[in-house]
Amino acid sequence: MKYLAFFSFTLLVGLVACGQPDRSKVVETTDKSTKIQLIDFYGTHRCMTCEAIEENAKYTVDNFFAQEVQEGKLEFMTVNVDKDENYAMAEKFEAAGTALFLNVIKEGQENHIDLNNFAFKKGLNKEEFTAELKAKITEQLATL
Repeated sequence: MKYLAFFSFTLLVGLVACGQPDRSKVVETTDKSTKIQLIDFYGTHRCMTCEAIEENAKYTVDNFFAQEVQEGKLEFMTVNVDKDENYAMAEKFEAAGTALFLNVIKEGQENHIDLNNFAFKKGLNKEEFTAELKAKITEQLATL
């Protein structure tokens, strides 16, 4: 019975998240660096899809972009939206729970690229998730 309740909750979270509008946007910033942040927002209580999104995102960065991380071109971050110290960042990205963003910072602007719908659709399939996220990161690195 516990499994059925957990599965129902997981399915509901996934359906709600997949139906979210795209929250991609460009905002001005005082950050003068040029880099990409892959940001995994999450809540304290996570379903298996939410946990898989973080695991697969970290796997992708660690296995395909170690050099870019070392050079400071790419940064992987996890942000618990339930912690008070993360409120401002979560609000800036409109993240109330699990959400995955690429944040391309250059020329005094942040380009928030919402990957949430992709992440929930592919999160439990490591191979597909990794291949698509790798392509998305590679595409954005080429813009730096």
